Amino acid sequence: MFTSTPTITIVGFGAFGQLAARYLAPHARISVLDPARTAHEAARGLGFDVLEGPSEVRADIVLLAVPVPALAGCLQRMAPHLGPGQMVVDVCSVKEEPARLMRTLLPESVDILATHPMFGPQSARDDLSGRQVVLCPVRSHRWRRVAAFLKCRLGLDIVVTTPEDHDRQAAMTQGLTHLLARALASLGDQPRIRTQSYSLMAEALAMVAGDAPEVFEAVTRGNRHVEPLARALTLSLSELGGAAPGK
Repeated sequence: MFTSTPTITIVGFGAFGQLAARYLAPHARISVLDPARTAHEAARGLGFDVLEGPSEVRADIVLLAVPVPALAGCLQRMAPHLGPGQMVVDVCSVKEEPARLMRTLLPESVDILATHPMFGPQSARDDLSGRQVVLCPVRSHRWRRVAAFLKCRLGLDIVVTTPEDHDRQAAMTQGLTHLLARALASLGDQPRIRTQSYSLMAEALAMVAGDAPEVFEAVTRGNRHVEPLARALTLSLSELGGAAPGK
């Protein structure tokens, strides 16, 4: 991407940070920045360098795998230590606010690429081939090199768009999915009598049931396009449910 063996610092070594490290390690030199001792142990156990603080970040690419609520603070701590030649990439589930924060808080000399891998540790546990990743170039001249790497080396399906368009589309494909999963779970035990179509729907919704609470908050309340869409869905269900037989 940037050198024959690019360097990548992953900031936040939780479930997704570890997933990213596993797939990137064959192609780059990985280092990890995370204050948690458990993260240090996990990183060292995998043979990755552990950094003590933002001042030690010298990598070509800085991958921010932190929850949306933690992003602003993370950027403020990182910004004074970043400079020309470095690219900052986030993987937040929403894109408008992270893009705004990165544009506002990071130095002008730093490349910025907002991304959203449309998969997680469960769905991409065994393979990345054909999985979708959204790229939103915020302030970057080199994002095409990253896109080529992700497509050619990792087999990902690349979608390039704006942060606003991402959030508008993700409001339906991700925000409503999480809301429907919660709503279905609130109805009680799953019925034993079911159609194949219901089983497939329940299986799909179960894929997001185990997501961390901060992910649910981000994709439902952190995306401004979800609320009007949810209201429209509620109205539609109300009208359909109240329709006269045969109508």
